[in-house]
Amino acid sequence: MDRLLQTLLGSFIRRGIFQVTTSRGTTFTLGDGTGKLVAVRFATLAAELGILLDPELKLGETYMDGSFVVEQGSIADVLALLLCQDVSGIPQWARPQWYLRYLYRRFQQFNPRRRSQRNVAHHYDLDGRLYSLFLDADRQYSCAYFENPGQSLDDAQLAKKRHLAAKLLLKTRPRVLDIGCGWGGLGLYLAEIAEADVTGITLSQEQLAVANSRASEKGLSERARFQLQDYRDLQGKFDRIVSVGMFEHVGVDYYDAFFRKAASLLEDDGVMVLHSIGRSHGPDVTNPWIAKYVFPGGYIPALSEVLPAIEHSGLLVTDTEILRLHYAETLKHWRERFLAHLGEVERIYDQRFVRMWEFYLACSEMAFREQALMVFQIQLTKRQNVVPVTRDYIGQEETRLHAAETDRRPQLRRAAE
Repeated sequence: MDRLLQTLLGSFIRRGIFQVTTSRGTTFTLGDGTGKLVAVRFATLAAELGILLDPELKLGETYMDGSFVVEQGSIADVLALLLCQDVSGIPQWARPQWYLRYLYRRFQQFNPRRRSQRNVAHHYDLDGRLYSLFLDADRQYSCAYFENPGQSLDDAQLAKKRHLAAKLLLKTRPRVLDIGCGWGGLGLYLAEIAEADVTGITLSQEQLAVANSRASEKGLSERARFQLQDYRDLQGKFDRIVSVGMFEHVGVDYYDAFFRKAASLLEDDGVMVLHSIGRSHGPDVTNPWIAKYVFPGGYIPALSEVLPAIEHSGLLVTDTEILRLHYAETLKHWRERFLAHLGEVERIYDQRFVRMWEFYLACSEMAFREQALMVFQIQLTKRQNVVPVTRDYIGQEETRLHAAETDRRPQLRRAAE
């Protein structure tokens, strides 16, 4: 077994210094000797078999249950080393599982209304104290926008909201729909800074309660209303539509329905901005560990899967921006904040949950840092002449919004407390 483990792992790990101790006490080192040493130990034979049979699922599971132990470095170091290998994709011996998962990926992403709500509750209806420990003060649970390398997480998240608002080209008191409004941060920003009339929808009871409470505390309940609703059931017309970090939960079979619904809700002179995680290497499958433990029913789309659905809806793409390492930096901040509060997280849940979330944050960060994940922002309209013909207006709008934020700085600080 030890020889088989060394042979198969050695066929995949060609870079770095990766030291492995088996459950029988045998130690071997893989890689080309570059970089810092990362050392791991298998505590059980079952953990070794699991890694060999299904590494994409079992690496996370064995780390959660303590049978895969990191003895030098961190799980983030392990994942960085594994994901930076020259060998593309997953190990060759694990390809059969990938093909099987690709065949039934549409079933996994079958997200009718009731299942969508269950999937959302699985992740977003966790104890609210958890998210307060690692997110920024505004609870932005999506990719921040780092304008400079030394920017703080809170400032980068504010910059993200400003960047999105600039692309929306907000006119006087626009009617704005926020699909997947989270804890209300973006909607409240648009209501306060742009004096927009905001309708935010979510499928999370926990997020709904927090968003409406925040609107009430800020005296914005008349301009920012949040409701528990599926996007497919929404009626009416909106001047602007924005969706941040929600499209990853739609499912491939529902892309046409999503954009057709958005088109029916958007005024003829309206603007929509979609912000979503994406993949650069074409269609794939959701990592099985992520699908089982973190985001059931979720999927990161390739642009080649998204753009045809937009074309079918009648919407026009007027701008596309790719944010590459912004999410890696966001996740680094989240992971560091999470690790600084391990004791508190364990008091809320347990040690297994702590290891699960540490693995989730680490593998997400390293996937953005070492592999072909990115974030795309797509601006959509119904007519060619709705937005300016050059992108200069984005910077100009950001300057205007920044000035408005400065004028309202005391209220913004109170909202973040």
